Amino acid sequence: MTGQHCWGYGDEDGPSEWHRYYPIAYGNRQSPIDIISSQAVYNASLNPLVVSYDHCTSINLSNNGHSVMVEFDDNDDKTVISGGPLDGSYRLKQFHFHWGTQQNSGSEHTVDGKSFPCELHLVHWNAKAYSSFGEAASASDGLVVIGVFLETGGNHPGLNRLTDALYMVKFKGTRAQFDNFNPKCLLPSNLEYWTYPGSLTTPPLNESVTWIVLKEPIKVSDKQMGKFRNTLLFSGEEEDQRVHMVNNFRPPQPLNGRTVQASFKC
Repeated sequence: MTGQHCWGYGDEDGPSEWHRYYPIAYGNRQSPIDIISSQAVYNASLNPLVVSYDHCTSINLSNNGHSVMVEFDDNDDKTVISGGPLDGSYRLKQFHFHWGTQQNSGSEHTVDGKSFPCELHLVHWNAKAYSSFGEAASASDGLVVIGVFLETGGNHPGLNRLTDALYMVKFKGTRAQFDNFNPKCLLPSNLEYWTYPGSLTTPPLNESVTWIVLKEPIKVSDKQMGKFRNTLLFSGEEEDQRVHMVNNFRPPQPLNGRTVQASFKC
């Protein structure tokens, strides 16, 4: 078992076993973390986060066996974020989700020990400093991920097009065209955030991510969350055993002396 094929979210290949193939799992800036709001340091010099997704080009929707993902054309600077804790702009590469089986578990980051049913990750890379996403993913300042919590409430109109399309990528390894989707509709109106230096939350667990975790969740319906839990499978179409894609999250990791900064006063 090598590379990307040796990990998952089961008892034998889940997060507690990842260190066997990825020793950096015990590194000093691993993600996710539990954000203790009272210990976050307000930094008045942090700028507002600027999201410029208006000209983004979504390409496809896919099931990679670990999550459902929407990929974007990242060949130019039309789709970028800037401001916040960032020195420059970072291009959007993809977004994906992590979720659980019930309302009180599923997010990767937690806040004061509280978990949310789901967490959205919008993954960006430093195209000014690096020539490819792969190169950026192994550099300490290569990636920026915006984390958005999903909590159950009313129906989220912006999410409907995605949840209605999940049946097309039910099985691991499937992909479907998914164009003209602007992920700005998945952001809350309030972009106040916590930020800290961290890592990818899936193997290879590179410590290359500046995390921007938004304080305000978006509200989605039980029906919408149900489509994630009941439609998608960890298994491929050719496999006899059909395993629902749930609990695809890594638990919080030690902070190891890192400072979590806040763009807002508690």
